[in-house]
Amino acid sequence: MKVNLEMIDKVAHLARIEVQENEKQSLLDDMNKILTFMDKLNEVDTVGVDPLVYMSDEVNVLRKDLVKHEISKEEALKNAPKQDGNFFRVAKVINKS
Repeated sequence: MKVNLEMIDKVAHLARIEVQENEKQSLLDDMNKILTFMDKLNEVDTVGVDPLVYMSDEVNVLRKDLVKHEISKEEALKNAPKQDGNFFRVAKVINKS
């Protein structure tokens, strides 16, 4: 498959990007190089090769979630610019219609 200038215009339209005329030839060359590389990859015999799911054999070691009471309500509100003793006070951001 070869990419042509019409396809560059169509892809640019679908992607909603503006491609300058002086950029089109460079994009055309790059896209054709990518497709040529993909064709070479398709020539490789991959029968019996397991798909690569993870880049390494490392396994995530996760800790259990434990509920901890790190700071008190008073400590949390201590540096708040505005608070009412129980909650942070913030500007209204939702208008009811």
